[in-house]
Amino acid sequence: MTAPLRPLFLAGQARETAGTVEVRSPYDGSLVAHVSAAGPDEYEEATRACVEAAPRIAALPVHERARILRQVSHALREQKEALATQIVSEAGKPLRDARTEVDRAAMTFEVAAEEARRLAGSGEVIPMDLAPHGEARTALYKRVPIGPVAGISPFNFPLNLVAHKLAPALAAGNPIVLKPASRTPLSALALADLMHEAGLPPGALSVLPMTRETGDLLVTDDRYRLLTFTGSADVGWAMKARAGKKKVVLELGGNAAVVIDEGADLAAAAERIATGGFSAAGQSCISVQRVYVHDAAWDAFMAAFLPRVEALVVGDPMDERTHVGPLITPGDVARIEQWTQEAVAAGATVLCGGARRSDRIFAPTVLTGVARTARVCADEAFAPVVVVERVASVDEGLAAVNDSAFGLQAGVFTTKLDVALKAFDTLEVGGVLVNDVPTWRIDHMPYGGVKDSGLGREGPRYAIEDMTELRLLVVRR
Repeated sequence: MTAPLRPLFLAGQARETAGTVEVRSPYDGSLVAHVSAAGPDEYEEATRACVEAAPRIAALPVHERARILRQVSHALREQKEALATQIVSEAGKPLRDARTEVDRAAMTFEVAAEEARRLAGSGEVIPMDLAPHGEARTALYKRVPIGPVAGISPFNFPLNLVAHKLAPALAAGNPIVLKPASRTPLSALALADLMHEAGLPPGALSVLPMTRETGDLLVTDDRYRLLTFTGSADVGWAMKARAGKKKVVLELGGNAAVVIDEGADLAAAAERIATGGFSAAGQSCISVQRVYVHDAAWDAFMAAFLPRVEALVVGDPMDERTHVGPLITPGDVARIEQWTQEAVAAGATVLCGGARRSDRIFAPTVLTGVARTARVCADEAFAPVVVVERVASVDEGLAAVNDSAFGLQAGVFTTKLDVALKAFDTLEVGGVLVNDVPTWRIDHMPYGGVKDSGLGREGPRYAIEDMTELRLLVVRR
């Protein structure tokens, strides 16, 4: 049976092109779809349409922006099962997690609709008489749309991380051209269809699957006023260096860590870490990768944690029971297998897993005795591997968390308020979660990192701040 051809979405129109990309199932390699790919001509057409649409989208009444966003949210909920199945097909995410992603995308659009309304009343009167020469003057400011936005999204949340770019852009009054991940473009194109059906004006959105070379034009093209990128740290920071005068927002990687204090609820910690370390096969930038356990809690925690990891169901992502599915490519399985073998060769111990189940699936793995410089610890694993180490004190654990080039989110399990506050004061991360894993996120919160983990924050309210500029008015009476 021939796989269907999915057109790209160019300034409000479905468009078939000469070039195509294949979308294949990460689980079994089967062909899911052919997708039309944009070349330089389609890129130029989309960019011109985006620039021409910018004044019209900026002038779109707030109530109309909010209506479109709410309608998309409603449509996502109505089509939840079909969209979840599509996520499974293209990303290999277990069905239970794919359904959650659709729910989250619906919330992202719902919150963006509310933030569009708040934006209309976000101005402020500023007193000018703080100095004598400011007397007889009145000032106020408002936020105005920044203009054309370029977006690049990753494979691991092919619907919701696209929503986190498209929904705030519209709420702020900006048109956007998006390059979805080449391996998972179908969810982004489905979302574009829903926005079009909700009445999004032509030119406000283009979703263009394209090669990295063509997509790189989004980075360097000065017609775009903002670049928002989610992906790996190396790629993101290289983009920033070439982005020219445009504003850049980066949501990058991490090797998220957890500290477990003596006296913590160890059963709860074990359950949450078994989820946070292995959901989506560890392919999340806030997946638990490092765990530092107080000596006094070690034996009890490990006795609770390892059986939970070993009980995880691994296999077909369409199976309702599956917890851990495939990695996105066989190359990623080979990579994490090599990193694990390197750590073991340097003295690490495999407590469970440690090997591939197939060319596409890596077993949920727990390691200990891993050197902090080992790639499986120091770099972003993006795989179902967790490193667990003993520490003599909470302070040692907090220092170990900070001993990283990354700083996205971290978790601390403790019953002591002073420990929680110390973690909040000292951890060099964008977010600290107490008695939960760093993998947890709700879509309206400010989300992002420091150090190599990024620049700026996601969450509709905070993305809108980056997607707008302050404009000041001073009136002399």
